[in-house]
This record gives sequence, structure tokens and C-alpha cells, in this order.
Amino acid sequence: MRPADRLFKLVQLIRGRRLSTAAFLAERLEVSLRTVYRDIAQLQHQGVPIEGEAGVGYRLGSGFDLPPLMFTQEEASALVAAVRMAQVWLDPKLALSAEASLSKILSILPIAARTAAVSSPLYVPTIKLDKVTQQNLQTLREAAQKRLKVALNYNDLSDKTSKRVVRPLGCFFWGKVWTLGAWCETRQDFRSFRLDRMEKITVSEATFSLEAGKGLADYLGRVGAKDLL
Repeated sequence: MRPADRLFKLVQLIRGRRLSTAAFLAERLEVSLRTVYRDIAQLQHQGVPIEGEAGVGYRLGSGFDLPPLMFTQEEASALVAAVRMAQVWLDPKLALSAEASLSKILSILPIAARTAAVSSPLYVPTIKLDKVTQQNLQTLREAAQKRLKVALNYNDLSDKTSKRVVRPLGCFFWGKVWTLGAWCETRQDFRSFRLDRMEKITVSEATFSLEAGKGLADYLGRVGAKDLL
């Protein structure tokens, strides 16, 4: 890879994540940590507002953007496959938005690339979530985005029902079921709740603020999934 191409890809990787460690960047670019540090220093010298430091991670500062990119045929095929997979397991509103977004992307591709992308041989059988779980997913996803507290009746694996008040942090798909990762105000600790075991969900008008030790990053650290950030 040419140095100029590597620098461009480095910026793309950093702006696509909340925080990117040098180790992650080195792995994706297939270069050494020393090369990553050198490239970041070069970009910063050229005026690219990359914030962060070695051992912590990097992110792109506000007020900086790149012009729209043209997708390669392989990248477009990957997007088609990803949307086909996601639509089966997303809530209806988000699934429609994913399809609309994909249509916009495909519309700017040359005809040959577009045809090849939609002809991808990867398909996902329509084994959708039941309607209750779909609605729960949409409700909790929107509550997490708006930082609204949620009251729910939860039926655990022992068939014991409890009432909880939680701060929804994110919804996670583990291959078979969706779960809600949350700070449980009732238990004063992080908890994971299966969406298909929720009996009643009530979204409050009360918002919650980000507190140290109770946020998404803290939850992901607890469940061993920091790489999702």
C-alpha cells in the first residue's frame, strides 16, 4: 500500500470509531505500531485534528470531514450482504431505514458495479423476530438513544418476575437473542436483560446523565466486549 493510501485509510478508520487504539489501527493496516505513531504525527502536522495519545487511543476532532467516497464493487457487495443479514434481526423501522440507505448507496454506483453488488450469492432466510421482540427492540433502542429511563417487568430464567428501573445503554445481538445492556437502578449494578423475556416496558420521560462508572464503556468492560467501542 502506498504511504498516501495508508494515510487516507488511517483517517477513515479513526473517523469510523469513537476511539481507536494504535494496536487496532496497526492490525487493520497491517503495519507496525511505530508506523502508526509516525503516520498519526504526520497527519497532525498536516492539520488533521486527530486527538488522543499512545496507550489511550485516537479519535477525530470536530469540524473535519472528507469528501464523499466511491465504493468499490467488493465494498458494495459487502454492504448488500450486511443489510440482508441485518434486516432479519432488526426492528421494522430500522430495517426499512437500512434498505433505504442501501438504495441510496447503490444508486451512485456505475451500472456494472451495482449489478454485481445486488447479485451477491449471500442470502439470509427470513426467520424474523416475533412481533413483540421487534417492538421491544425498537422501543429500547430509541430509549437508549434519547437516554430515557425505562421501567420493565422481567421474567428471569427461573421464571421469577421482578420490576426494574434501568438506564438503557445499548442493545446487543448474540447470535440467537437480543439483550439490553443497562445500569439497573433497582440493583445498583450492570445487568443484561433478554428482550424476549420482558413482559412490560414503560419508557419514562425522565432522562439520565452519563456518570462515571455507569456508562456504555464501563458496561462493555464488565462483559469483556471493549472492542465494540
